[in-house]
Amino acid sequence: MNRISKTGKCIERSSIRIFLEKQNKIAEKCGDMISFTIGEPDFQTPSNIVEAAIQALSEGKTKYAPNTGIPELRKAVSEDLEKTHGVHYDAEKEIVITPSGMDTLRLICMAVLDDGEEMIVNDPCWANHPNHSKIAHGRPVLVPVHEKDNFFYNLEELEGFVTKKTKAILLNSPNNPTGAVMSKEALTKFCSFCKKHDLIVISDEVYHNIIFDGLKFYSPAMIRGMKERVVISQSFSKTYAMTGWRLGYAAGPADIIEAIGRLNENSISCVNTFVQWAGIEALKGTRRYIDEMIREFEKRRNIVYEGINSIDGISCTKPQGAFYAFVNIKNTGLSSEEFALRLLEEKHVGMVPGTGFGASGEGFVRLSYATSAENIIEGICRIREFVEEQK
Repeated sequence: MNRISKTGKCIERSSIRIFLEKQNKIAEKCGDMISFTIGEPDFQTPSNIVEAAIQALSEGKTKYAPNTGIPELRKAVSEDLEKTHGVHYDAEKEIVITPSGMDTLRLICMAVLDDGEEMIVNDPCWANHPNHSKIAHGRPVLVPVHEKDNFFYNLEELEGFVTKKTKAILLNSPNNPTGAVMSKEALTKFCSFCKKHDLIVISDEVYHNIIFDGLKFYSPAMIRGMKERVVISQSFSKTYAMTGWRLGYAAGPADIIEAIGRLNENSISCVNTFVQWAGIEALKGTRRYIDEMIREFEKRRNIVYEGINSIDGISCTKPQGAFYAFVNIKNTGLSSEEFALRLLEEKHVGMVPGTGFGASGEGFVRLSYATSAENIIEGICRIREFVEEQK
């Protein structure tokens, strides 16, 4: 008897977590670890959000919530999307509250993919994206993307990956692991491609607030004629430093949202109620703390970009959003895995090998600058030493 199902066997562990575990074991002994590994803001959750959760608890808001989320939060999400995207979503029919952006993606895949249907995913990508389609018994089709194309789909090359079984395509902008942001011009062409091939767009927008240089975020849902084929996956974790709270949502066509609601009902029942009230405060309360975080991330981005590109032998394109730099290490002569592992062991600096985000990540490592400027400066000094020692 096979005790583990095919699904259980095919789901791969995240290389981010694997390297984090290696890093933590070394950190227990060395005491001077610099971690550029995990994408978790080093800020505390803003106090107004914490206070909203405490108030909800003290008021007894601890009972079951509706499967699709409390109406007040769905209304707040609808209002926020109208403000940020300029697109109206019906709070009752087109929005569902979920226990994280990660689970939102799983639920979307389960709602739209049948056995064997294909979802196109960029390679490199966030390591969990392909797994979500596998959980839904779909098939992830990994499409190489290139530094010269800002790590987004080359539409001419993409044509060769569309088959009769292709049903959905994943878009992640601002992007993890590259920090790239898709321009409106590129997005418009991408949306025309999706209309041509009748594709559902799963838009992972968890970093949409973290964007730099005065750039504007564009969602595929904002492009004319696209709202009915776009499902947005959103999280409170990154923008509001709420990674441990586990709160997200999906916004999209009513039939898909209704299916996600039924999946919610038969898996988690509902998202924990008091956290949803905190989510309302996150969306409707002061943005002072959020704006301060984003300004700090931009300062750190500048330190990383200038520091990495001052090291002979490695480089990175300028991240436009999120809090990642995808560092090109091809001229060092080391593989991504070897570079990351040796840097960890020899210099006590944790980074994730690019191959952890797909085969096309070979020759790169991901640097998360969700840490202090002091750590970044020290970490780059150690990276410089390591690279110079390879010559």
